[in-house]
Amino acid sequence: MDVQAELNIGVVGGSIGGLFAAALLTRNGHRVTVLERSRTGLARRGAGLVAQQELYDLLDVVNRDADARVGVVARERITLDRDGDIVYSDPSPQTQLSWDHLYEVFRSLVPTDSYRLGRPVAAVHSTEQAATVELQDGSRQQFDLVIGADGVNSVTRLAVAPEQHRNEYVGYVTWRGLIPEDELPLTARRTLLERFAFYNGPRAHMLGYLVPGPAGEISRGHRRYNWVWYRRLPEDDLERLMLDSGKAADHVSLAPGELPDDARQRLIDAASDELPEQFAQAVIAEREPFLQAIFDYVPPRMIRNRVALLGDAAVVVRPHTAMGAAKAAGDAMALAAALQNAPVPVALARYQADRLAVGTAISEYGRRLGNSLQLAH
Repeated sequence: MDVQAELNIGVVGGSIGGLFAAALLTRNGHRVTVLERSRTGLARRGAGLVAQQELYDLLDVVNRDADARVGVVARERITLDRDGDIVYSDPSPQTQLSWDHLYEVFRSLVPTDSYRLGRPVAAVHSTEQAATVELQDGSRQQFDLVIGADGVNSVTRLAVAPEQHRNEYVGYVTWRGLIPEDELPLTARRTLLERFAFYNGPRAHMLGYLVPGPAGEISRGHRRYNWVWYRRLPEDDLERLMLDSGKAADHVSLAPGELPDDARQRLIDAASDELPEQFAQAVIAEREPFLQAIFDYVPPRMIRNRVALLGDAAVVVRPHTAMGAAKAAGDAMALAAALQNAPVPVALARYQADRLAVGTAISEYGRRLGNSLQLAH
């Protein structure tokens, strides 16, 4: 096939990684279909993102530089002790973006009829000439190339690395909250707002920062406070929590509103026992905390025949790195550029050679950070 010829590309997964790829490939003249399992879409499901260069580069590529300015700047980084006193401060500013806003930006760059909701994928099959997506309703769609951007529980991985496709649970989770800044009690606001705050305890690690409002608002009073609480949770307890929340035992996340009231109360009690008062108040203020279990995964390969993996489907990196979204952006840019300059088999080989090394390095960095926090055991 001519390098510049239009490709018929399927993207499994419509979160930001899939949207990054879909937007770039559509821009390059390819026919792209995004298959997203959710029936209602993913808007307003994210939290905060620490700005990284790859995100700025991607916004520049798609001529949305102005959206790079839709962020909140923390004027300093602070660390609290158990009593809530500031024991360390660093005046280095840092910018936080909104996952919600980034999602909306890239969703707007993909044609409406190309983004298909309610399309859960059962399996992906591939030959050297084409790839086929099998949907759970039994229907099939054939593409010149399939990109697996279906996250940590990727179905597409089985088409690429069937011998090594399982994640390794690391023994702890992130509890998260995203609340209007004015809902924080005054004492918490005085310490936490305008700062990137941390707490390191014997059994937990906590951080928090401001992000834009749900529609990208960055003025005072309209922003949201994003907190992230890393806590140990043995695998048996994680399975029990999922069952109590009406999920399958092997489910790995809870969305806002899915945590039972009694489990939320236990979380509040633990916050009061374990955290500085300001962070405990932030936990109490979040009526619908959500959860993501943390995993490690590095594949033996990122491509096979006409299938490529991207983002968390390819390499899962721990959130301590603050590089998950940036890595997905880098993956998408590398893949789109490779497909512009070489036939598909050559392009995919170049993509893997570039991005597998990057993902592996970030994964190893995340493991070192996690080990330094002593949360896993």
